[in-house]
Amino acid sequence: MSSSSDGSIHRWTKDGKPIGKPWVSDGGVVGSIGVSPDETMVVSGSADGRLRLWNIKEGKMVGNPWKGHNDAVICLNWSPDAVEIATGSYDGTIRRWNPDTGRQIAPLIKTSHGWVYAVKYSPQGDKFASGGSDKMIRLWSKKGELLVEIKGHADAVTSLCWSKDGTRVFSASSDCTIRTWQSSDGKELIVLRGHTKAVTSLCLSPDESHLISASRDCSVRIWNLETNQPVGDPLLHDGELLALAMSVDGNYVVGAQLYAKAYVWSLEAVLKQQGCDQVGVRIHRYCYWRLH
Repeated sequence: MSSSSDGSIHRWTKDGKPIGKPWVSDGGVVGSIGVSPDETMVVSGSADGRLRLWNIKEGKMVGNPWKGHNDAVICLNWSPDAVEIATGSYDGTIRRWNPDTGRQIAPLIKTSHGWVYAVKYSPQGDKFASGGSDKMIRLWSKKGELLVEIKGHADAVTSLCWSKDGTRVFSASSDCTIRTWQSSDGKELIVLRGHTKAVTSLCLSPDESHLISASRDCSVRIWNLETNQPVGDPLLHDGELLALAMSVDGNYVVGAQLYAKAYVWSLEAVLKQQGCDQVGVRIHRYCYWRLH
């Protein structure tokens, strides 16, 4: 699924064929989307500061837009048990919502981030992490209490993900680095360097053996988490990358770039060719869409 600055959400096969008609939001740029854990619903965040819930099977919006944020919604995440959704905005707040009612379930959190670029629940669902334009990462309890404040990046924190056991947090930044932190106390464990421009998105392979990163330097990189080294050459695109996603089975990686294009890569093929010439693992399949 993809969202775009044209206000639409599209569904695709991995071969790049559209599925049904696009869903059209009247809230302007759709800056973020998230599929529910049971894959029946999608929530989207828009430039008008509202959220919209969509039924995948029926292909239409459920109820009215959710009101709360005072500026564009930049990021969102479903809790692992699907009972709440956390959202971050240009208004500097994190809000949490009941997806069944569209109502906020807790007081808003004034983060001090400035712009909130990333919010991510731990796999256990007992806490969540946020990152923003103030270069900081903050870990929060489910009650909204600040647990840990992490300093280390030299520019905005753009993307976050957790290890399965919740002991580590991975972060991407506009300072061109990817860092690993101990979630209990915010201790920095590893710094990965290789990208030459802002790192915009991260995802972790299902077996946690590899971390995948996308960057405005027009590349996707795969990192071996045992050696903390890149695997082979970067996967090159012909535009700056804005978003990254991995299929649930871990077989495919999608890099979505500026100017309405996305590449789909076979991760298995790339790993088989690690350290070799990239020509053999170029584009596995591709599709096009409008990017926000």
